[in-house]
Amino acid sequence: MKTKNPLSLKTVALSIFMLTAIAVSAQQTTGDITKQTNINPGTTTTGGAVRVIDNKGTIKYLQSQNGITMLSNTTSDVTTTTWQLGGTLTDSTFIDVNGKLFGLNGIELITSETASTDATTASDAGTGTGYTILVRDEETGATKKLLAADLNIVKSGQESFTATANQTAYTLNGSPTLPNFSQVWVYRNGAKLVANIDYTILSSTVTLVANDYSIYAGDIVEVQYVK
Repeated sequence: MKTKNPLSLKTVALSIFMLTAIAVSAQQTTGDITKQTNINPGTTTTGGAVRVIDNKGTIKYLQSQNGITMLSNTTSDVTTTTWQLGGTLTDSTFIDVNGKLFGLNGIELITSETASTDATTASDAGTGTGYTILVRDEETGATKKLLAADLNIVKSGQESFTATANQTAYTLNGSPTLPNFSQVWVYRNGAKLVANIDYTILSSTVTLVANDYSIYAGDIVEVQYVK
């Protein structure tokens, strides 16, 4: 069976350049990259080196790596090699937007979010349920995922205590870090206390300050907060 490669060196090189510029930023910018195994034009493969000859007769090889998948196949006596998005990153990869916009169109809008309860590290698609949240590690720049339950952007709580005589300190269960006074409300027997006058907050503890009132056994102290 005769096979022919309809790709010219110039066309293939232009295709690789366009995909690389849009999709990934290969981190290796100096030195030599090891040549992969030659592709057998009579088989279907997703990797390897494609042998081409330029218009001067020089033999050269084209190959892909770092998130770009190459599919070479032979159908109807025509050998076709295709470079496409999708694959395994072999190097840490960053795209410097350099002040330009970078976005994705066509993303689905979900309206009934269910937090994931079985997400794992490095899990593949289809191996879990629910949703996690993609976040950025500011120290390394790496994209990671976060359980919705661990996202502390908006969180609220409420807890009530039955006081003993002269009890001033009340520590919340679970040791949540309380936010500013404007986001914490404390009540004694249903009456709101004045922030930073009738009580102070430190970490997860509210401390009553007995200004013009006394703390009696059986008083109900309620703490509400949102952050």
